[in-house]
Amino acid sequence: MTQPHPAPAMLGVRLLATAQALPERRVPTAEVAALCHVPTDLAIKRTGVHERRWLSGTETALSLGTQAARGALDRAGLQIDDVDVLLNASGSQLQPIPDGAALYARELGLHGKATYSLHATCLSFLIALQHAALLIHTRQARHVLIISSEGGSVGLNPAQPESTLLIGDGAAAVLLGPPEHPHQGLHAGRTETHPAGADHTRITGGGTLRHPNHPDATPTDFTFDMQGLQVLKLASRVVPPFLERLRPGLSSGLPGITRVIPHQASQAGLDLMRRYHWPEEQVEVTLRTLGNVIAASLPLTLHQALEAGRLGAGDTALLVGTGAGLIAGGVIWEL
Repeated sequence: MTQPHPAPAMLGVRLLATAQALPERRVPTAEVAALCHVPTDLAIKRTGVHERRWLSGTETALSLGTQAARGALDRAGLQIDDVDVLLNASGSQLQPIPDGAALYARELGLHGKATYSLHATCLSFLIALQHAALLIHTRQARHVLIISSEGGSVGLNPAQPESTLLIGDGAAAVLLGPPEHPHQGLHAGRTETHPAGADHTRITGGGTLRHPNHPDATPTDFTFDMQGLQVLKLASRVVPPFLERLRPGLSSGLPGITRVIPHQASQAGLDLMRRYHWPEEQVEVTLRTLGNVIAASLPLTLHQALEAGRLGAGDTALLVGTGAGLIAGGVIWEL
């Protein structure tokens, strides 16, 4: 267990509960590799993913997110009316209008409360966590429910194996409340955008720039496109100085950190952490069995660490990752 930070938390917030909801269908990499016409062994070596979950039957990102939210409420012993703010922190939209948070509110029976989305692609949960902590710290809210739910499998293009072999579906919900002591909460948080990577990871269709009625629109405009090597090159250059700005020493070790909860971008992305001299036994990984679940990767990985007892009250977690844009983000959280 990490010793409490000597200074009070920058933003006081307590983790009340987490929960997950995963699709029933398990999809082995061999099945996806066949779709992409890539040898299975090569696909596993490049991605680090052995299986992932994909939506099937009547499952939707909305149903999974609702299930996870109810699970978090049950674990915390709270009712939906105890929630002051509901934040939808998902990288893939349920639909453009209305905002997805309103759809979750309808499913959960939450009326007359603040509900809205915060979107930063794969780092949406990280942004929502900082926003929720600010609301709680400033007493604008007592209980904040964050839902991250992804159904990215519906927008994959087998002709683009880099993304198709990585993406999984799933949802996680995190319920937050006021801290029990001054050290409990976020001790640091930082987000940086490096727009040189804006075209490296994208879905060009669906907005006003490439709308369904655009004369040049094609079906592939509405599927995921990623230039993984370009993302990795940019991240390898900008992440080390970003880490030093988040907390000095993070680019060469884990000062004051119990466990790292990284975004599960890819095996190459996780391997990049070795350059920072972060011990593998302190880094939580879900990529092998869940794949890259976009914005839900961070809360799903946090949930796994908590469930396994590798992270608990009084410990300090580093939640960190990159997202499309290219966005680098991280928080240091004493639980």
